Amino acid sequence: MPFPAPVLSDAGTVLCVIAIFLIPLAWAGLSLINTGLGRSRSASHSMLSSLCVISVAALVYFAFGFAWQGYPGIAGYHITVAGKEWSWIARQKFLLRGTVLNGSPVSLAVLFGMSSVGLAALIPLGAGAERWRLRAICSSTALLAGWTYPVFAHWVWGGGWLAQLGSTSGLGRGFVDAGGSSTIQAVGGLTALSIAWILGPRRGKYTLEGMPSAIPGHNSVLILLGCMLALVGWIGLNVAGSLLFAGADPGLSVLVAVNTTLSGAAAALMGVAITGVRFGKPDASLSANSWIGGLVASSAACAFVVPAEAIVIGGIAGALVTFSVEWFELRLAIDDPSGAISSHAVGGIWGVLSVGIFANFAGAQAGQWLAQLAGLASLIGFVLPTAYALNWLLDRAYPQRIASEGERQGLDLYELGSGAYPEFATHSEEFSQRKM
Repeated sequence: MPFPAPVLSDAGTVLCVIAIFLIPLAWAGLSLINTGLGRSRSASHSMLSSLCVISVAALVYFAFGFAWQGYPGIAGYHITVAGKEWSWIARQKFLLRGTVLNGSPVSLAVLFGMSSVGLAALIPLGAGAERWRLRAICSSTALLAGWTYPVFAHWVWGGGWLAQLGSTSGLGRGFVDAGGSSTIQAVGGLTALSIAWILGPRRGKYTLEGMPSAIPGHNSVLILLGCMLALVGWIGLNVAGSLLFAGADPGLSVLVAVNTTLSGAAAALMGVAITGVRFGKPDASLSANSWIGGLVASSAACAFVVPAEAIVIGGIAGALVTFSVEWFELRLAIDDPSGAISSHAVGGIWGVLSVGIFANFAGAQAGQWLAQLAGLASLIGFVLPTAYALNWLLDRAYPQRIASEGERQGLDLYELGSGAYPEFATHSEEFSQRKM
């Protein structure tokens, strides 16, 4: 049977509100990571883009997003297949009309959605860094917040057909994702993959022979500080998601926080160990990517595994992220300056699968693995093509990539008129390796 819409106690409501208030620290963490992994000449542009993304995502989700996402137990549109009704999208009024913001689970889901959609929208920024126009970023965010995210979120968290797989098809509890490994992270990561494909690599990233050149980030301190802030935000994300969408008891919040921390820790140490062995010395940026990948992977099963299993989930995530960063760059020629695709898409997909392997639910679990595979197929079969198609159409109407002069000059000067570090010299094009 699927998880019913929870009825939160007063203590559960207060705990959920506090947890949601922590999520903006994850915004700050990802923003700093994206900025630190880029070059100094585009640092202000990166941070302003983050602020714009969060703002656009919140406004569009308020206007349209929650109307499509909904919440279990409220109206939706259904299709009938083999005599069974499947909910594919919510049926709510735009602009939150008719939604009472009074501390009920529905109103908390609105607040959670406004926070989590901003987090999902920050992920593509890292993949498009140093070559993505600010206005195109805002337009792309509107598409994500107004359609891609809320539709998939309805399927998972709004009582949609993936959540129904337990009651209609006997597949365990239906698709389970407590904290958003799929709904937030993989959706954002697959959108990042679409953006990287459409924009193409940065100037100087690949030689004439097609070999990638190293373009290091400009500030490791920002990257690692961002990782620490992200942990606090992720604890809030996983606790709130577990209470609102997975029917977790408030007492399990301690378990959720412990599992989130251990998963990130195991992933980071795995990244340090692998890069230390392969390169002779640990790599700070890849270790940071692994840390984020561990947090991402922890989200889906955070309320349903014991701490030892969370360590295994995080360790595997750290290894996957470390190798996939190189794989995307070297084998597929995808330029992802922040490693967002690996950390969020690969980490999120592993988090979804980990539920089928490790999660322990009360009652029968037969078919849970198949339910998780159905969710994975939906990510690959719906989210990725939808994100690519919408952004491809946007690119046809308004080119998303900055002009060549903007890349040479840096996005700070070209789009904003001033740099992030006016008293210091920033690297110019001469510091890049051979250009295409």
